[in-house]
Amino acid sequence: MTDEKKKRIQNLKDAMKKERGYVLPQWEYVTDRDVDFMEAYNNLYNRGLTDGKALPVKTRELIAIALLAYRGLGDDVYNHMKRALKFGATKEELLEAVETSIVPGGAPTFSIGLKALMRLEEDDKKG
Repeated sequence: MTDEKKKRIQNLKDAMKKERGYVLPQWEYVTDRDVDFMEAYNNLYNRGLTDGKALPVKTRELIAIALLAYRGLGDDVYNHMKRALKFGATKEELLEAVETSIVPGGAPTFSIGLKALMRLEEDDKKG
């Protein structure tokens, strides 16, 4: 592997961590093996979950939280809640996003969202 490619890989990992606040092990795995693919994925991610023309990143994150809860992805809900807070969401807004998800998503969706929110509050207590 060339030094240039190693630098691209590290730069992408650093950028993902800065943008999201975390880098999942599976993203690192793919980045190490196919940096071109992961750069394309990262561009799509950024287009979908950063400020848009009409919706700010905070609102986009609230939407993502409800969808991820519906899909049963509790750890992802937690990570996106942390990101939403970073971009100005309040815990009250997170709770309302989860509450909104109960009608179209059902009680399991609601429960997954609540567990993630409770996890955030436990983190706050721990410092």
